[in-house]
Amino acid sequence: MGFDLGELRAAVAEHGRVTRVVIAAIRGSSPREVGAAMLVWETGQSGTIGGGTLEFQAAQAARNAPRAGLSQHALGPDLGQCCGGVVTLLTEIHDEASLTTLGADVVARPADCSTDMPMSVRRVLAKARAQGIAPAPQLIEGWMIEPVHRPARPVWVWGAGHVGRALVDVLAPLPDLAITWVDTDANRFPATVPPGVTTIPAAHPAALVPHAPANAEHLILTYSHTLDLELCHRLLDHAFTFAGLIGSKTKWARFRSRLAALGHAPGRIADITCPIGDPALGKHPRMIAIGVAAALMRPAQSTHAKKDLSA
Repeated sequence: MGFDLGELRAAVAEHGRVTRVVIAAIRGSSPREVGAAMLVWETGQSGTIGGGTLEFQAAQAARNAPRAGLSQHALGPDLGQCCGGVVTLLTEIHDEASLTTLGADVVARPADCSTDMPMSVRRVLAKARAQGIAPAPQLIEGWMIEPVHRPARPVWVWGAGHVGRALVDVLAPLPDLAITWVDTDANRFPATVPPGVTTIPAAHPAALVPHAPANAEHLILTYSHTLDLELCHRLLDHAFTFAGLIGSKTKWARFRSRLAALGHAPGRIADITCPIGDPALGKHPRMIAIGVAAALMRPAQSTHAKKDLSA
């Protein structure tokens, strides 16, 4: 979770004045965590701080907010919600001018009338710089600290057919995924690609494998078994966190044999998961996409976790 500058810039470019509402602090239980935020403008909103009465009233107030400020909300007594905690919201108004004042790595600013940065905030920022680790979103002595959001998990989707499109549609809104989408022709991608997704048309997709980050997660679902095999072959010579192949058990048995003939050891071949998806959900492209996405969102991929993607 972090301050999504890209989303805010896009909203300001389209709507002009945009109010950002972020959960700054929590006591007890809450429908969302500290750092969860939504953007509100005159005719709409995006993101969520948990829904329900809290979000409805916060959005209404944001449209009429004359200035930035903190507000506290007791979810049970004040709003009739079942969480029972107390949520502190920070409301801030943004336009093109305000965007120029936001930091590149961490956004730290006074949430009240204070102007001098407290020593406690300086310590948090100094520690983050020294360790190279982004600080957690937090409210300290009237100052709100948020790391700038940068997707941390590279996911490469190979193929823009029915399943590839369904998968990207499901994955794109999820947090922390940096999606690279590859196919053999630019015309195979949809006319509208979800924000934040990088499309790469390549006549020879497998030639891109060496350019993928070593920690990338790969989902192979092209229209060609020959291309699928070549991608598996190249990936086995390249580092990856996860590699999954769409197909039947019969297809995977043939691929294992062919990959072995190409010189790959059985243990290394087993690092590729095939089939992917949840057979209980069926074979509709969106059902496959939902099954794969659900598995990807489980704890970090490992020898044990990747088995969750198997059909």
